[in-house]
Amino acid sequence: MLRFIMLLIAVLAGPIAQADTTCRDTDLRIAVIPKKSMDALIKDYAPLLRHLSKHLDMPVEIIRAGSYDAVADAVVSGGVDIAWLGPAGYLTAHLRDPGVEPFANLVLEKGAYTPAGNHYQALLVVRADTGAKTLKDLAGQRVALNDPLSTSGSILPNRAFPDAAGMPLSEFFESQVYTGSHDRSLDALLNKRVDAAFVASVRADDYIKHGKMSPDTLRVLWRSAPIYYDPFVFSPMVCPALKGKIRHLMLNEPTALSGFFKSQQATGLMPASHSDYAPLIPLMGETTK
Repeated sequence: MLRFIMLLIAVLAGPIAQADTTCRDTDLRIAVIPKKSMDALIKDYAPLLRHLSKHLDMPVEIIRAGSYDAVADAVVSGGVDIAWLGPAGYLTAHLRDPGVEPFANLVLEKGAYTPAGNHYQALLVVRADTGAKTLKDLAGQRVALNDPLSTSGSILPNRAFPDAAGMPLSEFFESQVYTGSHDRSLDALLNKRVDAAFVASVRADDYIKHGKMSPDTLRVLWRSAPIYYDPFVFSPMVCPALKGKIRHLMLNEPTALSGFFKSQQATGLMPASHSDYAPLIPLMGETTK
């Protein structure tokens, strides 16, 4: 308990300075949370990788990761230099090493479920062709969640949804299935393997954009409060000078990254900081006890 309290104090204090003696600046390794298939993510990220590699004059690659926790482990250990994490994943990594530093998040286009800007929401959705129109109608049904470290696909459903349901998630639903990604949760719902799913609003928008469902396919029965969108974070091992170059290339050259932004339903990137995600710390504290 004492160790956890000391780590939590470090989280609240924000990033601390890192010594330059162990920093890396010879190549760049990136890991991203598996919101969809890794092959699709690698294709999406190709314009960003080319842009960074060209202007940094070094190899840049994506390291495949099978889970949210694997990405957090990689950025804490220095196995990767940059990670794209969910808010809860970032706070978990930062709790382990306060040198893990958020520096950017995407500015999202307006979607059917997500407002324009750098916030999104956790949604509880059902198929609109079912009789479920209120939360009471879902009691005792089957629900899909994402990854245990997913903010919108697990943390908020377990910590915030019970306030609306009046009971813990495990008591409200008859069964819970962790699918491993938002897309798999949506597929399970659309294919009638579950009765409801907790998903990120951005992923539901992506399914509409790519013709996998229409705007009236789903019904939303619960929304979380808005959350700052997923941060790009630096490992503590990255040299300060290299961090500065990466910030400039990602935040100040939008034309070169237009293909990447299009794949992410975004219009650009904006600076991010620890304070954006700090309001989630009380929820994360509950999950780590």
